[in-house]
Amino acid sequence: MANAPAPEEAVTVERAGLAPLMALTAGRPDVVIGLIDGPVPPGHPGLDARNLRVLPGFDETPSDHGTFVAGILSGHRGGAAPALAPDCGLLVRPLPTDSPDGASPAELAAAVIDCVDAGARIVNLSAAETGARVGGGTALADAIDHAARSGVLLVAAAGNRPVLGGSAVVSHPWVVPVATDGGRSTLGASIGRGLAVPDGEVVSLAPDGGTTVMAGTSVAAPFVTGAAALLWSLFPAATAAEVKYALLSPGRPMRRRVVPPLLDAWGAHTVLRELVRERSVRP
Repeated sequence: MANAPAPEEAVTVERAGLAPLMALTAGRPDVVIGLIDGPVPPGHPGLDARNLRVLPGFDETPSDHGTFVAGILSGHRGGAAPALAPDCGLLVRPLPTDSPDGASPAELAAAVIDCVDAGARIVNLSAAETGARVGGGTALADAIDHAARSGVLLVAAAGNRPVLGGSAVVSHPWVVPVATDGGRSTLGASIGRGLAVPDGEVVSLAPDGGTTVMAGTSVAAPFVTGAAALLWSLFPAATAAEVKYALLSPGRPMRRRVVPPLLDAWGAHTVLRELVRERSVRP
C-alpha cells in the first residue's frame, strides 16, 4: 500500500494548488529540471534512475540537502517524499558543498550555464545566502541572462533571514524568487515579485535511503519548480515567458509589494491554458 503524505506536506501541496495538477500529470521526460545543489546519489531507491542524469566530473559524496530536494521533485509517487514531477527529467549539477548556500557566485554561475547548455528547461537553485551580492554577482547575472536568452526558467530560494534585502540571484528580473509565508524569509521589492509557499516541515529523502525533515525557503523553492514542470508538461508548446507569467499572475494585485503572494498552481494552470488557447487561434 502506498504511503499517505505527511500531514504538513499534504497541507503544502493542497494550499499551493498542486494536488489537481499532480492528478493530471506526473510530468514528461522532455521537460528537464536542472537541480543545482549538493550531490544526489544516482542509485537512490526513492528516485527513478531512468529520468535521473548527473553531470560528470564533480564530487559524488551524497548530500543531505541535494537528495532531499531531489525527492521533492522526483521521488516515487505514493512514497514518503512529495514527488511532484517524477516523470520529468532530472539533471543534477552538483555543487562542491552539502549546502548550496556555501557556494561562491562563480560556482553558481558555472552551474547555471552547465544546466542550460545540458538541456534543462527549468533550473532550481536553492541558494540565496551567498557572496553573490552587490559587487560579487556580475558573472552570475551574465549566467542568468544566458538562461533567459535560452528560454530556461530559473527558480531560486529567497533566503531565510527575516530582513529586507536580496542577492544577485533573486534581484535578477528573470528569476522567480521563492519565500515562505511563515515570516522567516528575506523580504524586499525583488522578493515581492516572486511567490511564497506554505511554511512548515516537509518530509523527503535522505542519502541513506530513509527520510528526513527540513523547512525553509530552500525547501519551498522546489514546490514552485515542480509546479512549473507540471504546467510545461501539460502545455509543452508554451514559452518560458508564458509559464512564468502564469505562475506569477493568479491573485497578484497591481502594485509593488514586499510580501509575495502564495503559489496557486491550479490558478496558473487556468491562466496558461487561456494563453495557449489565445495564441493558437490568433490569425
